[in-house]
Amino acid sequence: MRRFLAFLGAGFLVGALALPATAAAPAAAADGGKGDKGFTISDSRITESSGLAASHLHPGIYWTHNDSDDGPYLYAVDSGTGKTVATVTFSGVGKPRDVEAISIGPHNEIYVGDIGDNLDGTWPYVWIYKLPEPKVLKDQTIRAKQYVVKYSDGARNAESLVVHPKTGRVYIIDKKEDGGHLFEGPATLSTSGTNYFKPVAAVDLWATDAAFSPDGQQLAVRGYLGGIYYDWNGGKIKRAGRLDVPLQGQGESVSYSADGTKLMYGSEGTDSPVQAEDAPGGGSGSSKSPSGGGSSASGDSSNNNVKVGAVAVVVVCGALFGLRRLTRRR
Repeated sequence: MRRFLAFLGAGFLVGALALPATAAAPAAAADGGKGDKGFTISDSRITESSGLAASHLHPGIYWTHNDSDDGPYLYAVDSGTGKTVATVTFSGVGKPRDVEAISIGPHNEIYVGDIGDNLDGTWPYVWIYKLPEPKVLKDQTIRAKQYVVKYSDGARNAESLVVHPKTGRVYIIDKKEDGGHLFEGPATLSTSGTNYFKPVAAVDLWATDAAFSPDGQQLAVRGYLGGIYYDWNGGKIKRAGRLDVPLQGQGESVSYSADGTKLMYGSEGTDSPVQAEDAPGGGSGSSKSPSGGGSSASGDSSNNNVKVGAVAVVVVCGALFGLRRLTRRR
């Protein structure tokens, strides 16, 4: 816990030095939700938005979920208004423990990662749930499949789950302060046995979420204060550059927009903002560096000044929020 608080304290110092910058509050999309220009989640039930995924069937809609202490619920949020337009209850599974991630596969199926483990090895196994993305946006219950997941080298904490948009293969990135690993799942997940995920590549970040570009050629990984994007390179990931991650109270989610031109960054908390930044290379899989970039856990420094004028207040609130959660869970 002390290291985590020190980490947030460093964020506070960065924010304090950046006070002269101009505030950049997220604005709701002005084109019916299809522009993905950033929005604020206004649903009072969503207080710990920990994952984000752009809908494949409904333009301008993003799926999200709470962290722990909620239930088997997914929320469809309109990026044009920030309002929830549908709540999906997924049935046929046990009680979720710590849902941390969401991703949509190539056949319009939603994958939900119940993969959090705040004591980094408490659970001998974790779960993945899969359900079809509903064709009609309304409150409904949908039956899900449940997969038991273990890591080949022992239990760990993770908050990032991604599904490759072409192959449908599932990957998890564990959350390690000094950098973690990309874990590859079986080619096809099984509901009848244990699905073992094995490490295939190092990830130089304390990862809180990740996302594939729609063409499957880039993998974006975010942390609390920065991010990295990789060329997918057939699964042999190659670091391509830094991401321009906005400084948020407790930044825990990222998704490409449906057209791949934007990266949408979300944060936990009531009335939490989802902020849009240009995707590197326009999301086309190019290795072109984005304008500016956030710092990474491996020591990269940002080339841009922090853009948020009131960032110190935001970070302090985030620190208190994180401390409350850590204290409660321990």
